[in-house]
Amino acid sequence: MGHKKTAGREWAPRFWTGMNFSAWWRLLARNRFAVGWRFWPHVVLITFGSLFHSTYRRWQWLWKGRHAAKVEILHEPIFIVGHWRAGTTLLHELLVLDERHTSPTTYECLVPNHFLLSEDFARRWLTFLLPSHRPMDNMPAGWDRPQEDEFALCNLGLPSPYLRIAFPNHPPQDAEYLTLEGIPAADLARWKTVFLGFLRQITYRTPKRIVLKSPPHTCRIKTLLELFPAARFIHIVRDPFVLFPSTMNLWKTLYKTHGLQDPTFEGLEEHVFETFERMYQRFWADRELIAANRFCEVHYEDLVRDPIGNLRTIYEKLGLGEFEKVLPALEQYVAGTEGYKTNRYELAPELREEISRRWIGYIRRYGYEERMKDEG
Repeated sequence: MGHKKTAGREWAPRFWTGMNFSAWWRLLARNRFAVGWRFWPHVVLITFGSLFHSTYRRWQWLWKGRHAAKVEILHEPIFIVGHWRAGTTLLHELLVLDERHTSPTTYECLVPNHFLLSEDFARRWLTFLLPSHRPMDNMPAGWDRPQEDEFALCNLGLPSPYLRIAFPNHPPQDAEYLTLEGIPAADLARWKTVFLGFLRQITYRTPKRIVLKSPPHTCRIKTLLELFPAARFIHIVRDPFVLFPSTMNLWKTLYKTHGLQDPTFEGLEEHVFETFERMYQRFWADRELIAANRFCEVHYEDLVRDPIGNLRTIYEKLGLGEFEKVLPALEQYVAGTEGYKTNRYELAPELREEISRRWIGYIRRYGYEERMKDEG
């Protein structure tokens, strides 16, 4: 049954399907066109699609883009930060239930070059292209679901560590763009311009407070505050002994479903360890830049146990407005997700010991040391 389900989605869109031609060509060229033979049909289709996206991008600029570029972002965004698989998606889903909020959708992030022109058509006629649930955790998927803005930046031609997903057997790409540290000033200015341009288009579409969720933003606090000094940040943490295997599963799933090579997964464990360490070294260094009344932390385990109570606390601490206005939608969402089960993982003793050693700072800071003692 699982094989049939995978095979049936062989032609589902990849993350790169929405790239404009110049971004797509750069991705292929920098990786020396090292595409696995069975993925070349995808490359041909994406190439033709990229020409379409480049054309429609110009049309959007002529019709709506010039107006969107002048839009002022009146409401400082809410940034959901935390490591991959820490529960950022769940928190994103909960916060966008508030009618006072908006968020980039899956379509807008995968087809960012012209969504102001084409999104209505895609919502009506192209729903069959997407699976109903995400392959890594069985959470609902669809064009209208809130999505990571990092994918939009990739498809708009910005460098990103996510580009490794396309060529998983190559060394990590654009690692410096995880933190945005050490990149030339002109490149950082371009990153800011493209990011702001995308958010202006979201605001042009729906002038509400934008809720953004992207794990790389966890270690971009300094840059994000330069753009939005009064932004709110919600940091979510999770048991590292679940976080590690779940992140491994995430990258393996994405490499297989969105890559252009048959992945070997060589060096993946070390990549997960090292990326986590870089992320939190930067986050802890910059955390104090955020004003106390604009920062909130939540444990995934607490959020799952009492989503409404934890959301109420977040609203009160960050001053997000009257909580009662979103309460009916939250209650309906929670009732509809009863019975949802997260993936379960068994860790080898050696791997558990390695996580305990290398991530001990995170374990102690967020109270997971007691869990280690209980299970030890």
